[in-house]
Amino acid sequence: MSVYNSGRKKVLIAMRYKYCPECGAKLTEILSGDEGITPYCEACGKRWFDTFQSCVIVLTYNEFDEVVLARQGYLSDKYASFTSGYMTPGETAEETALREVREELGIELESLEYAGTYWFAAKDMLMHGFIGFTRKKKLHLSQEVDSAEWVNALDAPKTMFPDGPGNSAYAIYRKFLKMRGLNPAT
Repeated sequence: MSVYNSGRKKVLIAMRYKYCPECGAKLTEILSGDEGITPYCEACGKRWFDTFQSCVIVLTYNEFDEVVLARQGYLSDKYASFTSGYMTPGETAEETALREVREELGIELESLEYAGTYWFAAKDMLMHGFIGFTRKKKLHLSQEVDSAEWVNALDAPKTMFPDGPGNSAYAIYRKFLKMRGLNPAT
């Protein structure tokens, strides 16, 4: 991970190439129009733009306006969150969202709506948010999930990670409340 000055602002980079991933040659730098200075392989004639992880986060709800909150010990002993996971090469964000819910919760979603993208600076990730619907059914958890349960959507913040900058779960949660016409107690 490194920090560089793009001319307009300092940018945190999760992965900045120093050597060509194809031929192994040491990269030079080249001006790439509005993108600024980018690593360049003179041998391959190819620019290697900075990369970062892409993940999905899925709020799963049912016909009773309950949402699934899951606990994963490697994330927190105290807080729960929505289903999330890394995208794999060749997968769309939608395919990843459906796969992660199937793998972690053992259920199939009947519908899936895009809820936006969110930058998670703490981990240098782009989070693709979704809201997924399924009729209420028993959860069949993967070994990756310590516990999960259906909870009343308005009670979810009691056990969710605290709201704050970079917490995409709350942004998606607020979209869900608005979509469903639910008003949290003030």
